[in-house]
Amino acid sequence: MPQNPQIHLVSRPTGEPSADNFKLVTLDTPALQDKQVLVKHAFLSLDPYMRGRMNDTKSYTLPQPLNSVMIGGTVGEVVESRHPKFAAGDKVVGMGGWQTYSVVDADTPGMLRKVDTTHVPISHYLGAVGMPGVTAWHGLVRIIEAKAGQTLTVSAASGAVGSAFGALAKARGCRVVGIAGGQDKCAYVVKELGFDACIDYKEHKDYLSLSKALKEACPDGIDGHFENVGGMVLDAVMLRMNQFGSIAVCGMIAGYNGQPIPMANPSLILVNRMKVQGFIVSEHPDDWPLALQELGGLVGSGQFRPRETVAQGLASAPEAFFGLLKGKNFGKQVVQI
Repeated sequence: MPQNPQIHLVSRPTGEPSADNFKLVTLDTPALQDKQVLVKHAFLSLDPYMRGRMNDTKSYTLPQPLNSVMIGGTVGEVVESRHPKFAAGDKVVGMGGWQTYSVVDADTPGMLRKVDTTHVPISHYLGAVGMPGVTAWHGLVRIIEAKAGQTLTVSAASGAVGSAFGALAKARGCRVVGIAGGQDKCAYVVKELGFDACIDYKEHKDYLSLSKALKEACPDGIDGHFENVGGMVLDAVMLRMNQFGSIAVCGMIAGYNGQPIPMANPSLILVNRMKVQGFIVSEHPDDWPLALQELGGLVGSGQFRPRETVAQGLASAPEAFFGLLKGKNFGKQVVQI
């Protein structure tokens, strides 16, 4: 069995995470038992939720254990199998973590899934045709319940979730306005992803200024919003929401390092009778087949061309992760192992 480089979480961050929180180690890969599969990872997914898992605080799931492989989605190839449903050469997606190989108990539901790379590049199963894409689908379809002709907004619009949200919403005949950081990202959102408009939040010093820009981009108000950021962005959107509008809350990256995230005008939830609902996509397994089928069709047909930022080598994962939390990535952030 091969040697297996891994990155462990060895300490909890205080404020922003640093390289000292991680350690690169190489361990022996254990021999396979019955019903187990050995996977060699091709790509590792980096996602904002990982920052919350680094904290030892109450959340929707248990924190990442110290001195163990950092959690993360992976795609790769089966190199050895003792399970009848998997064979060497199969392309698979799973939660292998920040390491080169993983030994997977393939009978455990949701641990490993075969993927077809004929029309969809394997790395996209970590983004547009993976967890981020399904996240966008659930917020759009189940919470916002989007209808043709509505005006929708999404923060972090150029990222993995935001870009998928835009593609899905445009396919339903909605008007979609993105919010992103930087003119390059806004240009990509409009010109390549097909959003109707995109606002650069970095050009606005406070939520009132950003809200004024949203008013210009959304003259008929906002019917539905998908929130990845929180803070100033959410405050600005709240001022422009229509009565009975819906907000799907997926992430609050503005507060991932422990900062409080006060809301400027919470009374608007009552005044406009809004629905504001948070969700965790892993709690909705019935949505995954429907969402993945639609997303795979959009990507396979070329209707949706997601963008990736690719870091090279397992050792680059921590720095790439820090960059992700600061918005330095363009599209989905992955590590090519």
